[in-house]
Amino acid sequence: MSFKIRGVVEPQSRSIISQKWTLFLCIGSFCAGMFFTARMWTVPETKGGITRTTAVEAEKLNLVSEGCDTKFLQQKDVKLVSKDVFGEVSKTHHALQTLDKTISNLEMELAAAKATQESILSGAPLSQDIEKGDSPRKRKYFVVVGINTAFSSRKRRDSVRATWMPQGEKRKKLEEEKGIIMRFVIGHGATLGGILDRAIEAEDQKHGDFLRLDHVEGYLELSAKTKTYFATAVKLWDAEYYVKVDDDVHVNIGTLAETLARHRKKPRVYIGCMKSGPVLAQKGVRYHEPEYWKFGETGNKYFRHATGQIYAISKDLASYISVNQHVLHKYANEDVSLGAWFIGLDVHHIDDRRLCCGTPPDCEWKAQAGNICVASFDWTCSGICRSVDRLKEVHRRCGEGENALWKAAI
Repeated sequence: MSFKIRGVVEPQSRSIISQKWTLFLCIGSFCAGMFFTARMWTVPETKGGITRTTAVEAEKLNLVSEGCDTKFLQQKDVKLVSKDVFGEVSKTHHALQTLDKTISNLEMELAAAKATQESILSGAPLSQDIEKGDSPRKRKYFVVVGINTAFSSRKRRDSVRATWMPQGEKRKKLEEEKGIIMRFVIGHGATLGGILDRAIEAEDQKHGDFLRLDHVEGYLELSAKTKTYFATAVKLWDAEYYVKVDDDVHVNIGTLAETLARHRKKPRVYIGCMKSGPVLAQKGVRYHEPEYWKFGETGNKYFRHATGQIYAISKDLASYISVNQHVLHKYANEDVSLGAWFIGLDVHHIDDRRLCCGTPPDCEWKAQAGNICVASFDWTCSGICRSVDRLKEVHRRCGEGENALWKAAI
């Protein structure tokens, strides 16, 4: 019986002890947890009573408070990191573009410096200014206007002198007060010092308005002549712009100067009436392109370039031509050649339709409306048709007036 009582009592005793120990262990575990939690928890640094967290951490806390799961949180982290990466890539790309433009500007300045050095070492081509000992490099000029002419164009030159090109003391005053140089541009004959050259020399002694080039004249050599003109002019005169114009085109010099002045803060400027004509592969036609195959399939068009009657380029581009003239490719048409020389450069192509107005009544109507043309000619003749007979009429009806030249804001 005693065994039976002991068998009943002992289990009750063990049950009571087990409950006490269980309660004790629970309390002990809770205290230990609180103790270790207090020691292991890292309190974020604060400044001014405000906890500092990163944008990513703040986003995590916000998502946790909204009950987002861990997988979504990881995806959100990836998006935030990707956004930061793309931002850095964009900044890097912008920095590279800026660096590329800086390098391009330095290359142009280096080209100008090389052109100046070559001029000093090898000697600039002779001109009336040099022969008189009045070096044009003593000052900066605004623009050099080169009027392309030929041996057979004496009457054209006289018509230009009688209309839009100042003569004698007025031309000298224009150079001194406005920094505008104007010269007829011509090379020499196949026989150096022959009758053609002597005729130009006599004309130059009378007017003093020629720029002689080291170039053999010929219609099929216009690309070479254009290249030689810019290379020679940039060595002779330190100007902001260099203009090429044909001798059968009417020009308002004051309006031209004001037009160029609007773009003087831009680097590498190429101004003219931009066009993109067809590449003519058929032999015997005017403006035939012997290297038509370089422009793709038959019927393709040229890249954008200024029409050849008149265009202007800034000094850095003229210096580029001067330094690289021996490796610049010449196409059959000089306007295409000039456009090709700039096609791979960071150049500002400025399309100004006032450089290609028609003859009266077109330029006259525009003048009456207050929009005076820079240059006027007939597209059908690639210049003023019968310019010797008509240039005075065009000048009378479309000219800006003599006072406009001297009042031009440059």
